[in-house]
Amino acid sequence: MLNTTNVKQALKVDVAITPLMADALQKWSLMYVNQAPWLSGDVKSLNLPASIASELARAVTIEMDVQISGSPRADFLASQMIPVLNNIRTYTEYGGAKGGLMFKPYLRGNQIVIDYVQADQFYPVSFDTNGNMTAVVFADQKTVGTAFYTRLEYHALTSDGYRITNTAFRSSTRDVLGTQIPLTSFDAWADIEPEAWILNIDKPLFAYFKLPFANNIDPTSPLGVSVYSRAVEQIQDADEMYENLVWEFESGKRAIYVDNNAFGRSADGKPVLPQRRLYRELDSGANLGEGKKRFDEWSPEFREAQIKSGLNDVKREIEFLCGFAYGTISDPEAVSLTATEIISSKQRTQATIVDTQKSLRIALDQLIYAMDVWCTLGNLTPNGTYKTSYQFDDSIVTDYDAQFTQDQQTVTTNAMPKYIFLMRNYGLDEVTARKWIEEAKSESPAPFFPPNETGVNFDNMPMDVSA
Repeated sequence: MLNTTNVKQALKVDVAITPLMADALQKWSLMYVNQAPWLSGDVKSLNLPASIASELARAVTIEMDVQISGSPRADFLASQMIPVLNNIRTYTEYGGAKGGLMFKPYLRGNQIVIDYVQADQFYPVSFDTNGNMTAVVFADQKTVGTAFYTRLEYHALTSDGYRITNTAFRSSTRDVLGTQIPLTSFDAWADIEPEAWILNIDKPLFAYFKLPFANNIDPTSPLGVSVYSRAVEQIQDADEMYENLVWEFESGKRAIYVDNNAFGRSADGKPVLPQRRLYRELDSGANLGEGKKRFDEWSPEFREAQIKSGLNDVKREIEFLCGFAYGTISDPEAVSLTATEIISSKQRTQATIVDTQKSLRIALDQLIYAMDVWCTLGNLTPNGTYKTSYQFDDSIVTDYDAQFTQDQQTVTTNAMPKYIFLMRNYGLDEVTARKWIEEAKSESPAPFFPPNETGVNFDNMPMDVSA
C-alpha cells in the first residue's frame, strides 16, 4: 500500500484507514501470497489463507446466475456484465482474502469496462450514517524502468454533485507518491481530465463488496475484514506444526552407520559409500575394542500420527473461526460428531455463505446502477428501465437426498401435487412439469387384468353366455 499520510497530504482528504487496519490489511495480503511474517527457510506455508478464501468464493458463486431484463437498455447492461460474471469467483476470492473488493466501471469507447480494485489499492475517505462508502481514492501505479508513476483518482458524492479528480505523481520508491506531475506527461493518462462533475445521481459510481464479518480489528471502522482475520494465529500454528511434520520425516530417515575401515577408498583416500543416502561413516578407529560394532542401524520410531492429529485439531479450530463446517479443510474422516453437532456445523457454513451472497448481491446491484449511469453519460443506449434477478446454487446448504425422499412420501399421501414435486426436485417450470405428467400418462400401458383362479380370462369372453 501507499503511505496513507502521502495520500492525505496530496489530496487534502482524510483517509479513513487507521494504523490498526492498515497493518491488518498488509498482513492478510502477505498471508494470501504465502509471504506471512512467520515463514522462513524451515517453516513453509500450508497455503491455508488462499485455500480458505478460495473455498468461500467457490461456495458463494457456484452456479451463480444474474439476469437483467426489461428493455433494450437492460439487454445492453446484461451484455456488459458477462465479463464480470465469468470471473466473479476469482474476484470474490480476492475480496474474501482482503476483506473487500471495489468494482469501478468506466467508459471505453462504446463499451463499459470494470476495474477490480483490491482492498490494498483503494483508500476510503468517508461513509454515510449507514456505513455506505461515499468517497474513496483509487491508486493506479505503473512502473517504467526505475520510476514509479501513480495516479490518484478521487470519487466523492457531495451535496453539489458527484466529483471525480485525477492527480499524477512520479517517484523512485514504490510506496511513496513523490513529485506531482501533469497527467499529460504520462502517455497512458494523457487523455484523462483532471476534474469532472456529474449531476443528478444519488449513489456513487463504484461498488464496494464487503465481507459480512464484524470488524474486530478496529470496531470503529466500517471496512470489511478478511475471512481468516480471526484465525491468523491458528494459521501460524498450523504452518509451524506442518514444519514439525516435515522434520519428523526428514530427521527420521533410515541410515546405517558403518566403520569407515569397511569401505573402499577413492584416489584421494576418501571412503567410497555404496549409497550416500543410506550409509554414514562411523569412525571407530582401526582397532575395535571388545563390544564395539563395525556398523549400527538408525531407524527411529515416527511420531507422525500424533503430529497429524494435533495439526488436524488446529485446522478444525481455523474452520470454526472462519465460519466453516468441520471437514472443510481438516480431514473429514477424523471428524466424529453427534447429529446435533453436525447440524450446528452445517448451519455455520450456511450462514457464512448466505450472508456473503447477500453482500455480493448488494455490491452487484450498485455496480449495475453505476453502469446504467455511464450508459446515459456516454449515450450508449436509449434510456430504459431494468430489473435484476439473482439465483445462487444452494446444494451446499441443502440435503437434496433427504428433500427428494421427503417429497416422494408427500406426493404418495396426496399432500403435494406431482407438478410441484417436479419443480422442486428437477428445476422445471410449471408448464414443463405439467407437460411431463401428461406425457407420462399417455405412455403408460393399458391396465392388465390377470386370469382368475380357474385360469380363464373372462374379460375376453362374449358378454352373452346364456347359451
